[in-house]
Amino acid sequence: MYRLVMRGLDDIDRALLTRLRDDGRASVSSLAQDLHVARGTVQTRLTRLLDEGVIRRFTIELDPDHEHQTVRAVAMVQLQSVTTTVVARALQRIPEVAEVHTTNGAWDLVTELRAATLEDLDRALVELRAVRGVSNTETSILLRTY
Repeated sequence: MYRLVMRGLDDIDRALLTRLRDDGRASVSSLAQDLHVARGTVQTRLTRLLDEGVIRRFTIELDPDHEHQTVRAVAMVQLQSVTTTVVARALQRIPEVAEVHTTNGAWDLVTELRAATLEDLDRALVELRAVRGVSNTETSILLRTY
């Protein structure tokens, strides 16, 4: 169970977000029924949450047994003479970059990459290393998830 603590959200917003985390494909009607509010209320709230950027996108989570053909890796990224935000935005334009995180220590960013093949991963890493401001990277391919 997720505990959502976000400023500016009321109990209905938090319940709606929790329900969508459980089932991002839930219809507006079923959400309204589950939350005991009008369908229009759910639609209005969804629109507001999207407009305000609270909900950034709707996505899917694949069963790991069906994702076995995906090559996953973590790339640590060190920056030089550029802001983190500029590089993070550039990295997000690389299709294989699934996530970008700031971190502490020797590395400035941690990225998770997902590619269909090793060749696709290699191409993505070449693109990542070519981003202006990236001075060093270290990549680890993820072999097994426990």
